[in-house]
Amino acid sequence: MTTNKEPRNPSGRPSISPAGAATTSQITLRSPAELADALPYMLGFHPTDSLVLVAVHGACGRFGGRLRVGIPTAPAEWEDTARQVADCLIKSSERRGDKPDGIVAYLCQDPAAGESGQRVMTRLRPLAQRLRTACGALDVPVLEALCLSAGRYWSYVCPEAACCPAEGTPLDPPGTSVMAAAATFAGLQVRGSLKEIEKRMTPLVGAWAAEQEEALERAAVALVPRILDGETREEVGAQTLGLARTLMRRMTLAPPAEGGPRADDWDDALVGHDEAAAVILGLQDREIRDIAAEWMEGDEAAPALRLWRALARRCVGAYGEHAAAPLTLAGWVSWSSGDEPTARIALGLALQADAEYRFAQLLHHACNEGIDPEGLRQCLREERLRREPRRKRTPATTRPPGRRSVQRRRPSRRTEGSGQ
Repeated sequence: MTTNKEPRNPSGRPSISPAGAATTSQITLRSPAELADALPYMLGFHPTDSLVLVAVHGACGRFGGRLRVGIPTAPAEWEDTARQVADCLIKSSERRGDKPDGIVAYLCQDPAAGESGQRVMTRLRPLAQRLRTACGALDVPVLEALCLSAGRYWSYVCPEAACCPAEGTPLDPPGTSVMAAAATFAGLQVRGSLKEIEKRMTPLVGAWAAEQEEALERAAVALVPRILDGETREEVGAQTLGLARTLMRRMTLAPPAEGGPRADDWDDALVGHDEAAAVILGLQDREIRDIAAEWMEGDEAAPALRLWRALARRCVGAYGEHAAAPLTLAGWVSWSSGDEPTARIALGLALQADAEYRFAQLLHHACNEGIDPEGLRQCLREERLRREPRRKRTPATTRPPGRRSVQRRRPSRRTEGSGQ
C-alpha cells in the first residue's frame, strides 16, 4: 500500500479527511507492522481512544479518505457506530467518484488500570468484527484491522502466529523506524498525541478556574445587556476587538521560551481573568467574532492562535459553551495556516462545546471535504478592506496545496447566544 506525501487528518467529532492530490513522493507499506507505524503520520497525531478507518483504492492500495471517531464506552453502541462510520467513509469516497476497494481499520486504546494491552485487544474484538461486517455489507472488504495498545499491535485479520503472535508485536519507538525516516523526508509531521493537542484547548481547573468563573460572571452582568442593546453593541464590539489586539501585541512582545504546555502556562500568565472574560463575552456576538476571524495570516496568525487557545482554556464551569467561539477561531487559524490536524481537533472541540454552533459546523465540513481555505481568506480580506479602506492588503502567507476552491460563504452576522 502507498500513502501520498501530504496527510489528510481527521479529529474530534466524526470526520473524514479526503485523499490528497497525487504527488511524486510516496511511501510503500508492506506489512501490518508498517501499517501500524504509519498511522500517526497519516493523521498528524497519535490517536488515543480512537477508531480510525482508512480507504484504500486501486490495485496498488493507494490510501484515500480517513475517518476518526472516539470508541464508544458502551459496547451496545458498537454496532450502530460501525454501521455509521463505514457508511460515512464509503459514501464520502463515492461522492468524490472513487469507491474504496478496501478499508484498513485501527482500534487504538490505552489499557485501563490493571488491564493489559492483550486484554484491550480481546475486549475490542467484537467491535472489529462489527466493522468488518458493516463494511462487507457495503461491498467493501476490510483488508486489515489492527488493535494498537500499550506499545504493541495485534491483527484481527492475520491468523498466523509467526507474524502476529497472541501477545502482540512491539511497535518501534517513535521516530526510529524506516517509516519515520521516510515520513520525515516526505514532510509528514506528528504533532503529539490527540490528548496532548486537546489539552492545550480544554478548560483550566483548580483555583485559576474558580477565579476565572467569577470574572466571567462579572463580565456577563456588565456586557450581555450592552451586547443585546443595539445602541451600545457597537461600542462593546470595538472594546472587545481593541482588547484582543492588545493581548495579541502583548503575546508578540513576550514569546514563550519553549513550546507545548509550558508555552500555554506562559500565555495564561499574560492574560488577566477580567481581560479574558471581557473578550470571551464579546466574542459571543457573531459580528465581533467574524472580524476577529480576519486575523488568520501574516504576522497576526501566530499571536491570534495563542490568544484563542488561551481564551478557550478560560471557558470554565457554567461558561463551557462559550468556548465554541475561541475554539472555532483557533481551528480557523490553524486550517488557514495549513495545520489541518490541529484544525480538525479544535473544530471538533468547538462542536462538543456547542453542537449547533454554525460557524464551526461550516468550517468542520469544509475542512473535511478538502476545500481550499483561500476562498474564505480572500472573502475576509475584502471585508476588511471595505471596513478599513486605507489598510494595505495582507498577502497570503500559507496556502495548503492541491485543494479545490471554496464558495465564498461568510458566516452570518447574527448575535450568538441562546443556542442560536
